[in-house]
Amino acid sequence: MKTRPDIRNVAIIAHVDHGKTTLVDAMLRQSGVFREGQQVQTRVMDSNPLERERGITILAKNTAVRHGDAKFNIVDTPGHADFGGEVERVLQMVQGVLLLVDAAEGVMPQTRFVLRKALELDLHAIVVVNKIDRKDARATEVVNETFDLFIELGASEQQADFPVLFTNAKAGIALRSLPEEGAVYPPAASETQNLEPLFETILSHIPEAPAEDGPFQMLVSAIDHNKYVGRIGIGRIFRGSSRINAPIAKVARDGEVETGLRLTTMLTFQGLERIEVEEASAGDIICISGIEGLNIGDTIADAGTPEGIHAVAVDEPTVSMSFSVNNSPFAGKEGKYVTSRQIRERLMRELESNVALRVSDTESADTYEVRGRGELHLSILIETMRREGYELQVSKPQVIVMERDGKRWEPVEYVVVDVAEEYAGAVIESLGKRKAIMSNMFNVGDSRRLEYTMPTRAIFGLRGELLTLTRGTAVMSHTYYDHQEWQGELPGRSVGALVASDTGTITAYALAGVEQRGRFFVGPGVEVYEGMVVGRANDDKDIALNVVRAKKLTNMRAAGSDDNVKLAPPEEMSLERAIEFIDDDELVEITPKSIRIRKRILDESERLKARKREASRV
Repeated sequence: MKTRPDIRNVAIIAHVDHGKTTLVDAMLRQSGVFREGQQVQTRVMDSNPLERERGITILAKNTAVRHGDAKFNIVDTPGHADFGGEVERVLQMVQGVLLLVDAAEGVMPQTRFVLRKALELDLHAIVVVNKIDRKDARATEVVNETFDLFIELGASEQQADFPVLFTNAKAGIALRSLPEEGAVYPPAASETQNLEPLFETILSHIPEAPAEDGPFQMLVSAIDHNKYVGRIGIGRIFRGSSRINAPIAKVARDGEVETGLRLTTMLTFQGLERIEVEEASAGDIICISGIEGLNIGDTIADAGTPEGIHAVAVDEPTVSMSFSVNNSPFAGKEGKYVTSRQIRERLMRELESNVALRVSDTESADTYEVRGRGELHLSILIETMRREGYELQVSKPQVIVMERDGKRWEPVEYVVVDVAEEYAGAVIESLGKRKAIMSNMFNVGDSRRLEYTMPTRAIFGLRGELLTLTRGTAVMSHTYYDHQEWQGELPGRSVGALVASDTGTITAYALAGVEQRGRFFVGPGVEVYEGMVVGRANDDKDIALNVVRAKKLTNMRAAGSDDNVKLAPPEEMSLERAIEFIDDDELVEITPKSIRIRKRILDESERLKARKREASRV
């Protein structure tokens, strides 16, 4: 017997910055979640400080709205390929997806990734063409591109027969068809300026959440944490119903069963809040707490019938980095957590909620190998640790190579670059050097769109190179495509490093004398140590420089000797840019206050000896 036939569980999936979180804002607003006149920040679902700073969704989040007699459980998912693990694990909670596609940008790499996952789970899709108010919108073309993508990904006849809506999420408008050419947009009639067509389409096209009878069974698809109640498991009830204080069992992913537990807290979503309930039934998405060691993929089942639910397998990581204890001359000055034990505990804690991450010990007790989906996936973890007070060093990212049939196989990415026509030639040449294979090229508005497949390792440092070639105008997106045979050696970094030869405080006098050697990352007054990288050289050779030399004081004066030194502003190195820049013989030192690049071997003479030994081996 169905106890809650009015529940619809739906995930909003799309490429980054196509408007998922903005659409959720509008759905919340039009469902009466906010009181009249209430001041609400935009992108209200992006509650993490890093998400608000970067303007991207990193963690999948749940909310719920009521529309008439129906309850919509909505999952807002990340749009960046590096956080694909967040998308994969939550799709088991829902029966349908809203696939958002930008009316100007069209189908992008992450659109392909998230749609493939949804089709594999046989979810019902509604295509929503968003941002139809853009001047360069090409909504009809985008619908055709999306249909072609469905067919390319092997969608069934039923899946390819998807409904299409056209929205302006920022204005909270959904239309069943585009305004006729020459018609006023937005439409003047007040009754059409809402999301009613979207709500109605979800009700008619997304099936009701299944309400299967039988012993209670719930799959944990997300983990939250509260300092008062500890770990909170979020997931959909697959079967039966349960009440507060009911006896339950926990079935881990590996099949291990823990009995003697009770359901002490049960909450359901209502708008942005979680409401405590006495009972919940199959089909609803709930939160539970009070269970020790709860992890993603665990099943919470009736104590008398502890049966597990098979959790969706998450794609394996493609990139690895070494996380190690900071051993630079400035170690321990700025961080709160600096020991290998503290770093290890934090990484193990991250594994509980970050399903696409892997951590393993290495031969060194102070170093751990951390594997993830990409540079951004790992850099967000590093930035989070940094803000929590951790101090560590990380290496250059390396791709994870598989052995198959006696051959080496490496991850390959599907890459899309939007670039102005005048820079297209330079970009094509740069990508060609990185063994990129062009699959398509066409115009999108005033830009040229280039589509490639290329080795994942070729992407390291590519974004910065493209921005330099195109004066900051190129837009690059990528997602995992496939594993292919090893494609040989790739060209390394094209510029050398400017390395401090002495420890001390940088002086303007010293920088003025060596400014022609390259572009500096630091300015006067910054503390440096021997072996610290202070800039990029003009050529491909590393150069050791004395940047702490002070002007000798004399009692003689000369015309112009007291003039202010004028220096070019230093190039700010963010965490991502530092990770992209470093070479195999360098590390990024990360503290709560600083990001520094350093050589693995700080002493210049020792570095020269190591280079000679390496050259003799070759």
